[in-house]
Amino acid sequence: MTRTLPRTPRAAAMALAATLAATSALTTLPSTAMAVPAGGYADLVEAVSPSVVFIEVTAKARETDFQGSLPEGMPEELRRRFEQMVPGQNGAPMPQQGLGSGFIISEDGQIVTNHHVVAGAETVTVKLADGRKLDAKVIGSDPMTDIALLKVEADVELPKVSFGTSETLRVGDEVVAVGNPFGLGGTVTSGIVSAMSRNINAGPFDDFIQTDAAINRGNSGGPLFNNDGEVIGVNTAIISPAGGSVGIGFAVPSDLVQTIVADLADDGEVQRGWLGVQIRPMTDEVATVLGYDAPKGAVVEMVNEDSPAEAAGLKKGD
Repeated sequence: MTRTLPRTPRAAAMALAATLAATSALTTLPSTAMAVPAGGYADLVEAVSPSVVFIEVTAKARETDFQGSLPEGMPEELRRRFEQMVPGQNGAPMPQQGLGSGFIISEDGQIVTNHHVVAGAETVTVKLADGRKLDAKVIGSDPMTDIALLKVEADVELPKVSFGTSETLRVGDEVVAVGNPFGLGGTVTSGIVSAMSRNINAGPFDDFIQTDAAINRGNSGGPLFNNDGEVIGVNTAIISPAGGSVGIGFAVPSDLVQTIVADLADDGEVQRGWLGVQIRPMTDEVATVLGYDAPKGAVVEMVNEDSPAEAAGLKKGD
């Protein structure tokens, strides 16, 4: 599973902006600039691939209306033959199947993936790079950042990868994506960081890494690596008119992922603070009434009942 975003005017503008972005050929790169490793990515891929997993999900079954899709007047014998060929006919529940990717972050079997990969799942199966299949438990999932934490039990320590920091990433840095596109199994693609801090209107915490490394359906939840083999993002979404990669993919930055994963590992939930007020900018008139020379800060317009703001004593007009 990889979320494919519709091609909107905003998406077109984003694509145009990426096309127009350029740097001078005369610019001298700093010595810390990342470059393709000598000999390619084979050593890096060999090191990290055992920690990348493929996720199979069975979601809640849904009823189908097979009879309603057959033409009126079809002979009964022909109708019965069609019923035998099609699963879930006559309103019988049809289980929903899904695929995704993930990566192991602890030797005892903690696995990071996307929320949308496991949302609504009844069963989650993790397939390791060596072919073993393990049942997974969803420890917690956060739809606002599209991050989920799974746990598997194995009789041996599992290979893990480490997070790097996304804060120091720069546009142009080399990256490698590993995942399970279209259920094909371990697949590696490479590219660069195309942009940082992208807002694609996917949620309230949009701050995506944009990359041109090929990401397709099934890559969701898979890791985006830097040249040191550190996870610097979780592949999450693409913009594509036809559903396949056109070089515009998005990953949740590792710094945000680590915070969410730590919270999920604690109690399975992400706790977020809230104040419980509605505010508006201070106008010149209000500033004058309050004795300010110029507008400053904001004005409380409403305090929600039973909110932290009410408990703290904030009132309308503060």
